Amino acid sequence: MRWLLYALALFLSAPTEAAAAPLGVEAALQKSQAVLGRSLPDLAFSDVSGRRVRFADFSGRPFLLTLVYTACSDVCPLVVRNLHPIVENAQELFGADRFAVLTIGFDARHDTPDRMRAFMRSQGVSLPNWHFLSADQKTIDRLAEAVGFTFYPAAGGFEHMAQITVVDANGRIYRQIYGGAFAPPQIVEPLKDVVFGRFRPLADVESLIDKVRLFCTVYDPASGRYYFDYSLFMAIASGAFSLALVATLLVREWRRSVKLGSREPSR
Repeated sequence: MRWLLYALALFLSAPTEAAAAPLGVEAALQKSQAVLGRSLPDLAFSDVSGRRVRFADFSGRPFLLTLVYTACSDVCPLVVRNLHPIVENAQELFGADRFAVLTIGFDARHDTPDRMRAFMRSQGVSLPNWHFLSADQKTIDRLAEAVGFTFYPAAGGFEHMAQITVVDANGRIYRQIYGGAFAPPQIVEPLKDVVFGRFRPLADVESLIDKVRLFCTVYDPASGRYYFDYSLFMAIASGAFSLALVATLLVREWRRSVKLGSREPSR
């Protein structure tokens, strides 16, 4: 809990001359956590080409959601820069079609599609599943309320939370991640849960494969990256095969002894 409060305190600072913070750090955290498990409303946005995009377009696909404003010179670029290599690694593991990233400008007056495109390029992002979106003020207000995101005007821009929201394939908020710097497991572990369906029952071969990949995706602290390690699964499979072989031999031996016993003449 302490590290969460510290992360929030970095970006919800003391009241400025321009405006007083409507929420303290603990209240902002409570607001953010209160939305876990809730479904997002089907809001509409514009991407950098001006094309209309809705949350419904991502139905069946989990996504990470971040809110930024393009005039931000520190926190917002920091979040995107630190998230970028983690998303690239996750694409290698899961595939770009298994999840999406939505970065939405919350300064509705200035964060136009052109400004979002410029921001995207300035951060070096050109991934097929990472979308930079704009919306009107009413939509931004509804979105901020839906994801528990706190922001307010301050001298030179905005004071705001540094928050990444993990949304599952059904549009429900699964996890909140705070701060501008984070270790890969903070992002990839909850993303694994929603991509591979940790709590989804086994219904077909595809879901079985996802379960295997869920437990065989491991983090290497030395490289700071995730990779697939099937050795544990192979060891379990090998052990199961050995047990099955022993069981088969025991059953055959038991049947043979029963058959021989039935042939012995009665006295």
